[in-house]
Amino acid sequence: MGMVRGKNDKVDAVRIARYGFEKRDRLVAEGPVDKSLERLQMLYSTRDRLVRSRAGILRAVKELRDACGLKKDDLIIRAQLQLIKDFDHQITRLEQDIAKVLDSEKALKQNAELLQSVTAVGKVVALATIIKTHNFTKFTNSRKFACHSGTAPFENSSGSSIRGKTRVSKLADQDMKRLLDLAAKSAIQHDKELREYYQRRLAEGKSKMSTINIVRNKILHRMFAVIKRQTPFIKDYLQSV
Repeated sequence: MGMVRGKNDKVDAVRIARYGFEKRDRLVAEGPVDKSLERLQMLYSTRDRLVRSRAGILRAVKELRDACGLKKDDLIIRAQLQLIKDFDHQITRLEQDIAKVLDSEKALKQNAELLQSVTAVGKVVALATIIKTHNFTKFTNSRKFACHSGTAPFENSSGSSIRGKTRVSKLADQDMKRLLDLAAKSAIQHDKELREYYQRRLAEGKSKMSTINIVRNKILHRMFAVIKRQTPFIKDYLQSV
């Protein structure tokens, strides 16, 4: 668009229309969002906000008791503990509604169960992945979703003078990246294959963070694989055949 000076709604609309026209051979229009997925998105977002608020109050209670010496029967503590109970109740209700929506749609329920067959992929990770991939219709492979989630490494070089390390981009779905990070750390603890891979890489002097990122991507690959095959993940597959 060249040099841009000033802005208003009319000028912005023209710029957006011009950009869309120039990229018309590459842009693909998305269809309407499935009502069940839309409902899951709202439930998931609401649950996430309540979980974060609950965690904040828990931290505050701990600080008040440890640093200020307030007792459990102090009004300040009791008021916040009551809030935590209320949050627990509402979070449980949201999770029950999420389960009802999944049960009402065979394709959603089946994919949620398949995802949870992958070691370290629990209900929250499975639900978030289904929502963010539009039940695996928006992203065709794990590499594209890794790019969306901020776990795909990108080259950092220019000519012969700049040879930087490959890095993940900050332009990513930070919520999904956080969930994959938790899943990767859990997998390192509970999945024999990934734990041995992680330990072997560290023994070779590889970076801890880059190794965890590889584990994230291995989990993503497994998730997309079970959905593509429509069969559960088989732990220690080579030993079972």
